[in-house]
Amino acid sequence: MKNKIIAYQGIQGAYSHLAYKNVFPDSLAIACDTFQDALQLVENGKADLAMIPIENSSAGRVEEIYRLIPKMSLHILDEHFEAVNHCLVALKGASIEDIKYVSSHPQALAQCHKKLREHKFEVIAKFDTAGAAQELKELNDKQHAAVASNLAAQLYDLEILDNDFGDYKGNTTRFLILSKENIIPTYDKNIPYITSLVFNVRNIPSFLYKALGGFATNGINLIKLESYSMTGCMDASQFHVDIDAHIDENRLKLALEELRFFADEVKLLGVFKRDPYREIMNSFSTH
Repeated sequence: MKNKIIAYQGIQGAYSHLAYKNVFPDSLAIACDTFQDALQLVENGKADLAMIPIENSSAGRVEEIYRLIPKMSLHILDEHFEAVNHCLVALKGASIEDIKYVSSHPQALAQCHKKLREHKFEVIAKFDTAGAAQELKELNDKQHAAVASNLAAQLYDLEILDNDFGDYKGNTTRFLILSKENIIPTYDKNIPYITSLVFNVRNIPSFLYKALGGFATNGINLIKLESYSMTGCMDASQFHVDIDAHIDENRLKLALEELRFFADEVKLLGVFKRDPYREIMNSFSTH
């Protein structure tokens, strides 16, 4: 996608910056302070796409995104899995023995929890991994370090004290690519797809079971099911579901008919091709 404008949260050197460069190397980008800012740029037509992290293989979901997306008039066009390699970075000349404080985004800190506890570092949450790295230059204090990418270390002229600081091998973040346009790919039986949607059900015994029954009877696999209490409401819950099927398949049409009978406000978020990386992840889980 040449000449597209991509909005992402963070500054240069953030993992979202790395992901956007890998997927859209020939596009322009706008760095935003918050996820909501990035999404609103697309809503307002000031950017073509937003590239937003939604979950991580070791730290779990980015809950803020699950709550933001259903409220916005955007659609999921694609997904992308980005390998995440956390580095412990500090001022030039600092050693790991000098470090007392480590700052980063809460997700990055969670993905390095074991190492941080092992070294007994005091953690400081920041809005962004690369922003935490940039701040080190301003602090000019060798007691402070950050968890960030090796690109952030290069950009801000920092020392990499540990280039494999994450707790788990194969740490991966899933990104969603969102657009104001709802572009649904033409169904091809030889291509695996995901249909993503949200729906509400009342907190009444067996209502969720009945709402999801159509997926089981039609042989449809649910890849993900996330639940939330709705804001200001205790008698209903909202669910985000990723379905292993294309919305134009007859079996999914039948399942959605049953879902709509029991659920309120079924909203389609997008239909997109499964990222091939999912097959690699499945091969890891079977060994």
